[in-house]
Amino acid sequence: MNADRSFSDDERKRLQSQSAEIATLAGGLAHEIRNPLSTISLNLELMAEDLEQTDGSQRDRRLLNKVNLLQRECRQLDQILTQFLQFARLGELHRVESDWNAIVREFIESYQMQADDAGVEISPHLATDLPAVWIDQALIRQAILNLAINAQQAMPDGGTLELLTYADGEFACLDVIDTGVGMHPDMLDRMFRPFFSSRKGGSGLGLPTVKRIVEAHDGKLTCESEVGRGTRFRICIPILYSPK
Repeated sequence: MNADRSFSDDERKRLQSQSAEIATLAGGLAHEIRNPLSTISLNLELMAEDLEQTDGSQRDRRLLNKVNLLQRECRQLDQILTQFLQFARLGELHRVESDWNAIVREFIESYQMQADDAGVEISPHLATDLPAVWIDQALIRQAILNLAINAQQAMPDGGTLELLTYADGEFACLDVIDTGVGMHPDMLDRMFRPFFSSRKGGSGLGLPTVKRIVEAHDGKLTCESEVGRGTRFRICIPILYSPK
């Protein structure tokens, strides 16, 4: 069967061409911004070093605090640029036959320390005999990471992050469930819009990137949430199809 069964060849080529054009523009934009940003960051670092070597007057301490603030803002801008490139640069998928459960286990291993530091308990429930999927593993891991970070931010005092895999008809699915603060219905309507964020300092690109990744795999992404009771994101990817 065809791996890209949702689109004709002409439609798929047109979408790939549009994605490539967006990625090229995004790369050019990031380059134009990162060059002056790197210069600013370097000079701030030199200023901080000079201020740290002074006699520690009240004026110098105030200046150092301001320089440190600007350094944090530069790092935030760099993170936003990185997330923007992830959002724009999907391009052609590099799919391989994959085991959903293996992807989840690898994610848990890499994320465990961060979860422990945040007081988040990871609770996996992985189905046996789960059908294989045909995916770009790096992109799917990025999608899971984005959902986990979103869940962690919704549990500022710690909580439980449940990862549940199962088969559903022609799909292999992963549920990412948190015990966090939940979301209001109006937020559910807007959370996949690029640059929308309910969190101060958020880029608003994490969840839209997840959506783009899942849809690029002909998959489905849904969300259920209730204020005070947590949130469930569901990724469903078609079971293994042979590439053309």
